Amino acid sequence: MRPLDLLARTATAGAVGGAALTAYAMWEARQFVLRTVEVPLLPLGHDPLKVLHLSDIHMTPGQRVKQDWLRGLAALEPDLVVNTGDNLAHRDAVPVVTDCLGELLDVPGVFVFGSNDYYEPTLRNPVRYLLPDTGKRHVDEPQLPWPDLRDRYAAAGWLDLTNRLDTLKVGRTSFAFAGVDDPHLRMDRLDLVAGPADAGADVRLAVTHAPYLRVLDQFAADGYDAVVAGHTHGGQVCLPVVGALTTNCDLENARAKGLHRHPADSRDGDPGSTWLHVSAGLGTSPFARIRVACRPEATLLTFTARPASPPASTDWEGAARLG
Repeated sequence: MRPLDLLARTATAGAVGGAALTAYAMWEARQFVLRTVEVPLLPLGHDPLKVLHLSDIHMTPGQRVKQDWLRGLAALEPDLVVNTGDNLAHRDAVPVVTDCLGELLDVPGVFVFGSNDYYEPTLRNPVRYLLPDTGKRHVDEPQLPWPDLRDRYAAAGWLDLTNRLDTLKVGRTSFAFAGVDDPHLRMDRLDLVAGPADAGADVRLAVTHAPYLRVLDQFAADGYDAVVAGHTHGGQVCLPVVGALTTNCDLENARAKGLHRHPADSRDGDPGSTWLHVSAGLGTSPFARIRVACRPEATLLTFTARPASPPASTDWEGAARLG
C-alpha cells in the first residue's frame, strides 16, 4: 500500500472512531442512574433514614429526558433531601427545576449553591479542565436568577446552609448541619461555621458544593460524621482502569465520586475523620453534554446505625455497601 493511501485510511478510521466515541458520550450523558449507598453513622437503636443526594443538575428548559427522570425520584420517598448545588444552566431554568423536584420539596431538605447557580454557562475549551488550575474564575458573566431559586427552596422549608449552621429533626433523629458557599469561587467562609460540631445531635452532617481539601479538613477536624459534596461530575470523562482524569478541584482523582473516608487513609472512629460522599451529578455544561464511563446519577444514601463496636479488622469502606 502506498504511504498516501495508508495515511488516508488512517485518517478516515480516526475520524470514524472519533465520531463514534462522541455519539456514545452524548448518549451516555442521558443514561441516568440511581446509586444506593449505606453509611453506618446513626446512633444505636435508630431506624435507617433514606437521604437523597442531588447535585449538578445543570438544568436547561429543553432537557426533557432529564426532567422526566428527576420527577420520578419522588417515588423513592426519602426522609431527607440534600442538594449540593449547580442546579441551573439557563436563566429560565428555575421553574423547571422546582417543577421537576415536585413532591421532593415537601420532604425536609438542605441546600448550598455552586458557581453554575450564580453565573451563566459559557463555551470553554474542555481541555483546560485537564490542565493545572490557573485560579481564573468566570465571575464576569451575567448572573442567573439564583435568588429566585433560593427563595423557592426556602419557601418549601429547605434549609439554606450558605456559610451557616442549622439544625433539623427528621423523624426522631436530630441533625446538626454546617454548610459553606461555593469553595470553587472562594466564597466559603469557614470562619463562620468553625468549631466543634454539636455533640448533642444524633447526626452531624456538613454540606459543600466543591470538595476542596481545606473544607473537608475543617469539617473532619470539627467532628462532623459525614460531608456531602458534588462539583466533580465524577470526572465526567473516565478511562478504564485509570478512572477519572480530573476533579476540577484539589481532591485527588481516586475520590472523584462515591463514598470514601476523609482523610483518605482514616477509618471510622478515628479522631478527626469523617465519611465523604461525592456525587457524580446529573448534568454537564450545556456546551459539553458528554460523559464517558461516568453516567449521570443521583444517590440514595441509607444512614444506618453504627455497629456496637468495630470488629478488630474491618475494611469500613468496603463495609459501606455500594449498589
